[in-house]
Amino acid sequence: MSKSKKPQVMKPATAAQKLDVYLPATPREFQESLVSRDELDELQRNPPQWLVDLRRDGPHPRNVVAARLRVSNSGLARGGITEALTTAQIAELAADPPPWLVRERESFAEVRREQRRLADQQPG
Repeated sequence: MSKSKKPQVMKPATAAQKLDVYLPATPREFQESLVSRDELDELQRNPPQWLVDLRRDGPHPRNVVAARLRVSNSGLARGGITEALTTAQIAELAADPPPWLVRERESFAEVRREQRRLADQQPG
């Protein structure tokens, strides 16, 4: 007689991170319950309307904001962006980038170029 396998569960914060959404913007029931691996897979395969809306409109977590602005998370902090931003706020910043954003984009692009250069030098 073997024990049935207990489903692997994660905290809501971990699930939100894996879904690339800002936890405080998710529904209360999501924030207050553990999420199984199967539930997470189902959310990714067939996202409910709240998840579709959140991914489209935000507010977005820092990693998503940084990626959309093409800067690092540290660059966001140096630019004074500490809160989650909506898609509209990100678009506004991108349309008329402040000086800090221009600098951070240049710096981030240079770091990426250097990483690619080093990776190209690696044997095999």
